[in-house]
Amino acid sequence: MKLKGKTAIVTGGGSGIGRAAVMAFVLEGAQVAVADIARENAEKARDAASDCGFAPAIACVVDLTKRSEVERLVDNVLQEFGQIDVLVNCAGWDRLEPFIESDEETWDKIIGINFKSVLYTTKAVLPHMIARSSGKIINIASDAGRVGSSWEAVYSGAKGAVIAFSKTLARETARFHINVNVVCPGLTATPLLEAVRTQSEQTQRIIDAVIKATPFRRPAQPEEIAAMVLFLSSRDADFVTGQTISVNGGLTMV
Repeated sequence: MKLKGKTAIVTGGGSGIGRAAVMAFVLEGAQVAVADIARENAEKARDAASDCGFAPAIACVVDLTKRSEVERLVDNVLQEFGQIDVLVNCAGWDRLEPFIESDEETWDKIIGINFKSVLYTTKAVLPHMIARSSGKIINIASDAGRVGSSWEAVYSGAKGAVIAFSKTLARETARFHINVNVVCPGLTATPLLEAVRTQSEQTQRIIDAVIKATPFRRPAQPEEIAAMVLFLSSRDADFVTGQTISVNGGLTMV
């Protein structure tokens, strides 16, 4: 097992890519904290992970946009498992609309969930990782943050910020043997994608057009993104840091 004896925090672990990452980790022997704002999702993911029988999992209900709750999350995980080896930031949210029609309330929500939460979790776990001179941080961004995406101006900006932040953090923490990398999914078959698709007829057309432009002509499955997250969390990626890796079926090739 590649992660036996390791402990991971997965934000947004109750559904979508996060849940797939949780399952991938426990199957490789890692203890996992499923961090999600939705209690029911977190507990269902915990139960599914625990049923595998390879390693324990706990459900942690947390609003990642509130720094005090994030700090409490990290304290609870350290109390439960004694260490944090991997942090995976999967939590995300978006609303498709032209920028000219968007409002500040939406901006704040997108930036809070997609970027500030990454700052909060990273700030909370780094002292522990630095003290142990070991750690892996994997941030889930988006190809929208690399090349832009129509009707996703603020989301693209937030994900672009995650990419730039991660590269800088990788430089700052390499001397402590901490790896920081970014995974950029293309369209992925998650509850968020379905919510965006059903938002309006226009958003449905946008999603369909992106799928048509993808060489493989389909969205990714969450497990396909989780496989890359698992690789970057393992010893196989000990010499990989500061990288931004797209898993998008060839939609962009940058």
